[in-house]
Amino acid sequence: MAKLTTDELLDAFKEMTLIELSEFVKQFEETFGVTAAAPVAVAAAPAAGGAAGGDDAAEQDEFDVILESAGDKKINVIKEVRALTSLGLKEAKDLVESAPKAILEKVDKAAAEKAKEALEGAGASVTVK
Repeated sequence: MAKLTTDELLDAFKEMTLIELSEFVKQFEETFGVTAAAPVAVAAAPAAGGAAGGDDAAEQDEFDVILESAGDKKINVIKEVRALTSLGLKEAKDLVESAPKAILEKVDKAAAEKAKEALEGAGASVTVK
């Protein structure tokens, strides 16, 4: 079998539906015994730069957006969760139904406030910690 370049792989992924891509990721995880989670080191890099600022280090710079309840308009909340995350429909639905649950973790204040407004606009109860 010929080795595919990164660009060829990306072109193949672009042609797949979300369901096919989700199934591929699951099979990839099972085959290689890994998970396709976002690397934490990328999120921690801005925090290390902020700690060198002295007085700024005491101020909280990472926030978690926590869905307390979906409210009456669960479908709208699921749509917002999908827009804020890279979750598929089933994963987003499961997350909303298992509230209280963290939607976003270790994001900056602006992103946390924007996510809170979007989720509350959809009818959810949200807290930012």
